[in-house]
Amino acid sequence: MADKRMKAVVEYDDADDGNSEEGEKEDSDDLELGLSLAHPGIRAGFMGGGQREGHRRKNLPWEDLGVGSSQFGSPQEPLRQFDFGQGNVKDWVETDDCREDVVEAGSVSQVNCVSRDTCLEMPNSECQRFAQQKRRKLLASPEDATFFPAEVTAATVAIDFIPLSSSYLEFRMDFSDDLLHLIFSFLEQKDLCRAGATCKQWLAASTHENFWRCLEFENTRISQQNFVAICHRYPNATEVKLRGTPNVEGLVIVAMTSLRHLETLILDKGRLSEAFFLALTDCPALTTLRISDASVGSSTLEVTVCHERLHDLQLVKYRVLRITVRCPQLQTLSLKRSSMAHVLLNCPQLRVLDLSSCHKLPDTAIRSSAMSCPLLTSLNMSSCLCVTDETIREISFTCPNLCILDASNCPNISFESVTLPMLMDLRLESCEAITSASVSAISQSQMLKSLELYNCGMLTSVSLDLPHLQNISLVYLRRFVDLNLRSPVLKQIKVSRCSALHRISITSNALQKLVLQKQESLTTLLLQCQNLQEMDLSDCESLTDSICEVFSDGGGCPKLRSLVLDNCERLSMVKISSCTLVSLSLAWCHAMNAIELSCPNLEELNLDGCDHLESASFCSVGLELLNLGICPRLSDLRIEAQNMLVLDLKGCGVLSQAYIHCPRLKFLDASFCRKFSDESLSTIAASCPHIESLILSSCQSVGPNGLSSLHFLRRLTLLDLSYTFFMSLRPVFDNCLQLVVLKLSACKYLTDFSLDALYKEDVLPALRELDLSYSSIGQLNMLNLITYCTNLVHLNLNGCANINELIWSSSYCHSSNMAINNCLSAMSKEIDKSFRKTGHLLQILNCTGCPNIKKVLISSSANCLYLSKINLNLSVNLKEVYLTCTNLCMLNLSYCSSLVFLRLNCPRLNNLQLLACSMLTEEALEAAISQCHELEIINISSCSKIHAKDFDRWRMVCPSLRRIKSSL
Repeated sequence: MADKRMKAVVEYDDADDGNSEEGEKEDSDDLELGLSLAHPGIRAGFMGGGQREGHRRKNLPWEDLGVGSSQFGSPQEPLRQFDFGQGNVKDWVETDDCREDVVEAGSVSQVNCVSRDTCLEMPNSECQRFAQQKRRKLLASPEDATFFPAEVTAATVAIDFIPLSSSYLEFRMDFSDDLLHLIFSFLEQKDLCRAGATCKQWLAASTHENFWRCLEFENTRISQQNFVAICHRYPNATEVKLRGTPNVEGLVIVAMTSLRHLETLILDKGRLSEAFFLALTDCPALTTLRISDASVGSSTLEVTVCHERLHDLQLVKYRVLRITVRCPQLQTLSLKRSSMAHVLLNCPQLRVLDLSSCHKLPDTAIRSSAMSCPLLTSLNMSSCLCVTDETIREISFTCPNLCILDASNCPNISFESVTLPMLMDLRLESCEAITSASVSAISQSQMLKSLELYNCGMLTSVSLDLPHLQNISLVYLRRFVDLNLRSPVLKQIKVSRCSALHRISITSNALQKLVLQKQESLTTLLLQCQNLQEMDLSDCESLTDSICEVFSDGGGCPKLRSLVLDNCERLSMVKISSCTLVSLSLAWCHAMNAIELSCPNLEELNLDGCDHLESASFCSVGLELLNLGICPRLSDLRIEAQNMLVLDLKGCGVLSQAYIHCPRLKFLDASFCRKFSDESLSTIAASCPHIESLILSSCQSVGPNGLSSLHFLRRLTLLDLSYTFFMSLRPVFDNCLQLVVLKLSACKYLTDFSLDALYKEDVLPALRELDLSYSSIGQLNMLNLITYCTNLVHLNLNGCANINELIWSSSYCHSSNMAINNCLSAMSKEIDKSFRKTGHLLQILNCTGCPNIKKVLISSSANCLYLSKINLNLSVNLKEVYLTCTNLCMLNLSYCSSLVFLRLNCPRLNNLQLLACSMLTEEALEAAISQCHELEIINISSCSKIHAKDFDRWRMVCPSLRRIKSSL
């Protein structure tokens, strides 16, 4: 219920009560629920309708209609409707002066209101001011004095002004009773109390008995008078919960005598005397009694619980010397963590008995208690240090139906010569006397379904053949070495922290997942699990190659789909043949040097950290992606995979023999395979005709014969020959007609004539990206490529030391080309005609780090209509840049420390990077950007001759400028 005081309060500007603080202090221990409970003697928050000390009591005009009502009179005239979203009403609600002094309703002498006619004659501003000065509100608590929030705009607020004798302000939100009942069903009882203070409808809805079947008071100070009123208001309540409530005994006796239908009683943290237990007979319907962390008076040493219909009794942490229970219908009894030394039970129908952590209870008392309940099915005597085997043996004779037993932390029991034929659930934790002989006795319980053995230090082996065993847990068994389980319905096995375990044998038809992680000594594993699908043997460092036979076809796991053998350090040769295996992980098996897999449904393979792998065979596997780039010692590879799309061999530096038959393969990365031969490349190209991307970077053993086999790859669109020793690219030009990307970075043996066919013979018509970074090709050939390969979109010339001047102008390049080869003249003219019509397709030009380039000129005659990005950074000798590019958006000249002359006619330039251009002056920069009408970002950090302090000045030069990056 509510943990605050529920009172009806009226907000009024002129009310001033000097004793209000003292009054609140006096009643801080009471929970006044009269308002929300509609007590007939309550008016405006006062009990009994009498006068309250320190307050002047006068009759209020609305008292006869009940506190919380939304209607205090019958309006004589039609209502005037206002909406929060219109006019001055919203302003009136949200005014800063809205929160006023809050006093109790009993201290208000009168309520002044204005008539409807008077208000209608006032201007809006005066009406608003008057409404702010004199108004009242009904609130749930002083802390909630916020009036109605202005956010409530979905509902229309009806405001009516009527004559002084019955004037009122009405705020109404219309909900049907059923809808209101549904809304209130989500509220806690303290929220129901607050809601009930709103209006009559909400009061009636909040006090519906369906919401008050359970009377719950947690850490609440409530007077006995209020509690009596609550019990009288809700006589049909069936459950009472008192937690941390002062005077709990007095309250609960009132509940037992007043609530004739009380069925459940829950008490926590209180003091109960013998009178309470004697009063239980006054509550005939009681079936459940739960008492926790309670104590009795100093004069009471014995507690007697006697009830005819009680079914569930819990006395948890109950501090008493002796407990007697006489309940003929009792079925569940818990005395957990109680301090009694004697217990007497007369409960012939008892089924469940919990005596756990009753440290003072002797062995004889436990024995007599259990033996007095012949129908007992569940017994918990964990942490009862005095229990012996004799007690368990006597209980097994007297209670033949016992099926659940918890004897954890009982150091004196060994379970030898004990027979529990109906036992189904057994838990033994920290029982030092449990040995292999004890397990033999447990195996006689043929109905056993669950067995938990924790921290049994003397246990060395477990051998069980039980037809109903479903769950077994073996944790922290220091000397445990051998496990043998046979059960057709075994579903779950937990083996953890058994450091000496070296042999496991399991036979089950129901087991689907088996996790045996970190069993460092495990060497032998025998499985006959017809439905096992997931197996995890991570960090089993002692497993040998023989384990692979268990998981192959015919090894006892015919439905295995997932196998994890990570960090199995002794595996050297892994050979698995399985028709059902889908996922296999062999990560960090450092000793493995060979692997042979024949798994047609294998889709996932993890070989991370297998850095000693030398030979690999994947014949008939279902892999779509295979990464062997983390196997630097791999020398022999054989793959047959019908579904493989991606193969990564990056870094297999000693791979010399490779047979790959993957008809659907699209991506092959063999970069840095220094011994990758022409024969291997020819075999792969013939057996994998659908390859679209082929990376042979740093494959220095591949020669012209290997490139000649590329005619098999009709769909090849990307070819990377970077860092190779090719002198001629004729096999590429003749066989790769669909090539889109060609990378020739650092091919230092290419000559000036190696790429002539690109612009002389119009080969590779689909080529869009060409990478000649760090190439030794001469300047004129570079310029011819730029000018006449009009189909290029992306060109990389990074680090080309032979480029001195990059002058892109049709007249310049044409005359230069004529001087080199006169036979090209006619073709050049024809190209020029078509070029002028269509323009160049180049969009990105990268010349980063060209050490000898001094001048860059791109004129309008170059007709580079699509060029959008030029990168010339780190060209330390670059002095002059002249660009006329209508669509250039980004220009990077960072670290061009020799740059002096900069001319830009780039109307769409948006980003200009001039970082560390120390020779460039302000005048040169102003002249350069004056023609860049869309420039927004400029970086002049570390430009010692340029100062960016006067931003307005730069805005005058370039009005579109938005950001200047500077180190000053």
